[in-house]
Amino acid sequence: MWDDVLLYVIIGFVAQMIDGAIGMAYGVTATSVLLGLGVPPATASACVHAAETFTTGASGLAHWRFGNVDRKLLLRLAIPGMIGGAIGAYALSELPGEALKPFISAYLLLLGAFIVWKALAARPIEAPTPRAVGPLGLFGGVLDAIGGGGWGLIVTSTLLGQGATPRYAIGSVNLAEFFVTLTISTTFFLTVGLSLWPIIAGLVIGGVIAAPFAALATKHIPDKVLMLLVGCVVVLLSLRTILMALASGP
Repeated sequence: MWDDVLLYVIIGFVAQMIDGAIGMAYGVTATSVLLGLGVPPATASACVHAAETFTTGASGLAHWRFGNVDRKLLLRLAIPGMIGGAIGAYALSELPGEALKPFISAYLLLLGAFIVWKALAARPIEAPTPRAVGPLGLFGGVLDAIGGGGWGLIVTSTLLGQGATPRYAIGSVNLAEFFVTLTISTTFFLTVGLSLWPIIAGLVIGGVIAAPFAALATKHIPDKVLMLLVGCVVVLLSLRTILMALASGP
């Protein structure tokens, strides 16, 4: 397993480059690749969230120090998000991994398609002040744990679509993600354990290396290009996993 650590470093690097540039899709990207490599759903999600604990902590702290966090919005997201994350992680640990993989891939396929749609949309959907923040956090936490990613994609996109101030929506969601990810990782540790440290270490190392490059890329690469790229990659990897599951039969 340690012989493949360089591969996991590359996966972590690419996922963090995408996430750092567009503010979402670290978990979706990394989980899609791990599932494509044959890693069981619960193990893939556990490893990704363990690695994300470090990256989201650093990102959330930076947003806090730069004044990008709305404390009220943070609490309204973090608490239900942690509850949803624990529920999703426990449910995933109790379900059969191989039987669940096609459904997880279908979920990721929808997320990938949504990223592509969001990139091609002419303008965001405008609405009044954010509503139903608590249920949104709960829903985002459950799907993030089950799918191995999607918190930023679901929560940030929804808040921005409802008319939230981008600066506070992105900052608050990023900091809330640290608490959600920590809860999910703890739940996985208590249920399925965190034994595949080469995957976790590789994802963390790759993410740390990518962080400054991702910030630089944000200045030069258009958001639509990056979002189209990650959307297409996730869709293709998810389709591959689904087709392989169908080909193997019952």
